[in-house]
Amino acid sequence: MPRLVCISNRVADPRKTAAGGLAVAMAEVLNDSGGLWFGWSGKLVDAYPGADGPALHLHRAGPVQLATVDLDQADYASYYVGYSNGVLWPVFHDRLDLAHFDARAVEGYRRVNQLFARKLLPLLHPDDVLWVQDYHLIPLAAELRALGCTQRIGFFLHIPLPPPSILAAIPGHDWLLKCLCQYDLVGFQAEADLDHFGRSIAVEARAQPLGEDRWRVFNRTVAAGAFPIGIDVGEFRALAEGPEAREMHERMASEYSRRKLLVGVDRLDYSKGLPQRMRAFRALLERYPETRHSATLVQIASPSREDVRAYTDILHELESLCGSINGNFGDLDWMPVRYIHRTVARARLPGLYRASRVALVTPLRDGMNLVAKEFVAAQDPQDPGVLVLSRFAGAAEQLREALLVNPHDVEGTASAIHVALTMPLEERVQRHAALLATVRATDVHWWCESFLRRLGEAESHESGTPWLRL
Repeated sequence: MPRLVCISNRVADPRKTAAGGLAVAMAEVLNDSGGLWFGWSGKLVDAYPGADGPALHLHRAGPVQLATVDLDQADYASYYVGYSNGVLWPVFHDRLDLAHFDARAVEGYRRVNQLFARKLLPLLHPDDVLWVQDYHLIPLAAELRALGCTQRIGFFLHIPLPPPSILAAIPGHDWLLKCLCQYDLVGFQAEADLDHFGRSIAVEARAQPLGEDRWRVFNRTVAAGAFPIGIDVGEFRALAEGPEAREMHERMASEYSRRKLLVGVDRLDYSKGLPQRMRAFRALLERYPETRHSATLVQIASPSREDVRAYTDILHELESLCGSINGNFGDLDWMPVRYIHRTVARARLPGLYRASRVALVTPLRDGMNLVAKEFVAAQDPQDPGVLVLSRFAGAAEQLREALLVNPHDVEGTASAIHVALTMPLEERVQRHAALLATVRATDVHWWCESFLRRLGEAESHESGTPWLRL
């Protein structure tokens, strides 16, 4: 079996499932192939030690080799803050108004991708298979190809890809598209993103369709596909049986025994639709007086990039809305909103999900949103809660039995929340069974295997010899 090389902005220890979904997804195949994981160490230095840039740090995590480099302050400011999160993140989430286009930032973005390519290339074996993760590293294949890399390279975009009319607003968007086409397979979260890619390369590069989501473009063949990422259902349900989750469930069930609990768990980000969610909850209390004193929303908003003005603005708006709702509707024995602006331990979340009658997953735009799938996995099948899900989350393409809403429609979302709170047990059970079947069938292992299998098929189109058998 060829060695898998995973490249991402940050490197995680695949032995630690708490490291996140990507570590869970990669652990099995990296371990099986004795793989390599390469990326930024997360550390910043004042200056690089020599003309060749930062030193390469190598260490083992079981059978997996981890390779990391540090970044200096200037590269971090341009590559990560300036371009990745100042341009690509807002534009790819349809927020052109928040993008800050700066030529120095794109120069730093390309410089760090060139740095990664130079540091990675000497570590590669001739039959390695490379899998590059996310928007920070779109140019990496092009930089590797320029250095003579001929290995098979796949790319997965964890966030949405905007339609051509929005993507075209980025200065140099044609360069980004050309970089994407240097990969052998480009993976997206949703069919809508795949459609946007096909339309963009047709308009910008006159790509010749070859069928089966393959194109001839820039004198090479590129394949693309939708591979919706999932969760490790078994691992998450085991977490739900752990002591921290059970203690959380028992405490919340006892404290809210006379009320119906709603839950929202998000990173504080303008893409998550948190102000719109609070306005919808306020509309629920206004339109349906019977929900007062009977419904409580627990909203967790984990800190995120609070040195950026856009995040400071959303924090102040959210705090103001929560305070207004509690001030206008709260009583001595009931607060409508419990707002928590800190990270809650992952081991406790399954208990909170299971104690909740309704989950509100209502982003304005999201690549997938795994909270929706975690909520489904955590439920008691005999008495499950109801998922209220934005139709603009990638998960909405799969989780059709959720109550799908337009988060911009405050009144419509309020009505859907009321339906969720009053849904009969039989309907809740039926909807949950269908949702759980989907979450199980397309779990994180399915995601990893399906992408790598398709990458193997892309190779066979070129040489007739598949390299990977799963």
